[in-house]
Amino acid sequence: MRAVQGSVYQDLREDCARKMADMDIDVHPIGGVVPLMEQYRYTELVDVIISSKKGLNPNRPVHLFGAGHPMILAFATLLGCDLFDSASYAKFARDDRFMFIDGTYRIADMQSLDCNCPACRGHTLEEIKKMEKSNRERLIARHNLYQITSELALVKRYLKEGRLWDLAEMRCRAHPELLNGLRRLKEHQAFLERTEPISRDAALFYTGSESRSRPIFLRYYRKLLENYVPPTNKAAIFEDSPKPYSRHYVSDFNRVRTAGYTPIVRSPFGPVPADLDEVYPLAQSLFPEIWDRETEEDVERMMDEFIKKMGFIDVREQKDIEPGEIEYDADLLRAKATAAYQFGKESADALFKGEIELIKSRKTGKIRNIISDGEHVLSLRAPDGLYTLRPEGAQRLLKILPSPKMRCISMDDAVPFVSNGRNMFCQFVTDMDPEIRPMEEIIIVDKDDNFLATGRAILTFDELKSFKKGIAIKVRSGSDDS
Repeated sequence: MRAVQGSVYQDLREDCARKMADMDIDVHPIGGVVPLMEQYRYTELVDVIISSKKGLNPNRPVHLFGAGHPMILAFATLLGCDLFDSASYAKFARDDRFMFIDGTYRIADMQSLDCNCPACRGHTLEEIKKMEKSNRERLIARHNLYQITSELALVKRYLKEGRLWDLAEMRCRAHPELLNGLRRLKEHQAFLERTEPISRDAALFYTGSESRSRPIFLRYYRKLLENYVPPTNKAAIFEDSPKPYSRHYVSDFNRVRTAGYTPIVRSPFGPVPADLDEVYPLAQSLFPEIWDRETEEDVERMMDEFIKKMGFIDVREQKDIEPGEIEYDADLLRAKATAAYQFGKESADALFKGEIELIKSRKTGKIRNIISDGEHVLSLRAPDGLYTLRPEGAQRLLKILPSPKMRCISMDDAVPFVSNGRNMFCQFVTDMDPEIRPMEEIIIVDKDDNFLATGRAILTFDELKSFKKGIAIKVRSGSDDS
């Protein structure tokens, strides 16, 4: 079997992977990594896997040779590995070593055995020590294999629930070098961001400065700098608080806004304008009250950069600001800011023109639908605070956004089906915006840029190019869909 090689040299790994991607093979193995795992060189393992992933074909599973310890499986899966193999469960058993998710332990050094797996159940540690060598080896091998399969089942569950980052962060605290490997991901944030979904069902749990290696942190800050337009040129700084901030700081936000200031919260994500505080992942995250020093320093840098980029001429702590008499519409500010953040600052004017009606939920009081000049252009999703694009809104965006931005271009054969609300399949796509991320809103058009449907992308541009079958876009509303 041909495997991606290149030692710890990232350029060689990526070059080898690109050459393998052109071959007619079913699986992409990554080899030469067992010494890295045996010597706990997990930072180099991260570089090896990600540099290999950059060159490999996305439509083929990735096999990590020699990975079989339960404590590495969640992390390796997070890095993009799909298949694992190892004889370590048997090798360790021959050496009287038990495998657990937090490490490997020799039976001679163990003081107790708190394991209820099928192999260990009903046995005490002393009984196992007194067994014949062959019987003890068989029992430990069964135990080790059970630990591996149990951890794989847990990885699958967290993966389906969209919480694999949480599990990987917990597991990487089993060993200092694994934690170093987790921290190494910050150097690869840009690559990981390309395949990170726009939002997830689960909340983001912050477990330390390593959590800021998650690509969602990079994405939020990039989009904030590129798309946010402050309603005033003065800023009032607030400290982090229970979320959403607009509920905790109701009277304080009102006070500074009437004085002509834009409320900005200093959070572990960096600066959070009050108008965006319900957008994923800002409101859908949990942080400890006291941050670590690295996060503090990072946040200070981001706050300074943001204030400079926005051009604020007056920046004050919120407690120093007296109320004024300026009138404002907080709901409209939120609705416009979210549209600009999600679709680009040039999109807000196209979606919010003429007479605007904001339809709210009677139960929660939150915005649910945006009506512009009598047309239903947007719907706001409660779980992630982002918009669902309606056909009328999509057609407005097509007029101002150059192709292929926010677009998927359909072959002629698929036009009548997509227009009737059928899903868009990979083989019928001729082109797509390369900046589209998984689960992002997208507009399907024909070759002449005529509107066909709206939907949510399932695949990235690179994945789409490599897949020959399967759904590329989950269509929501077609132009002919009754």
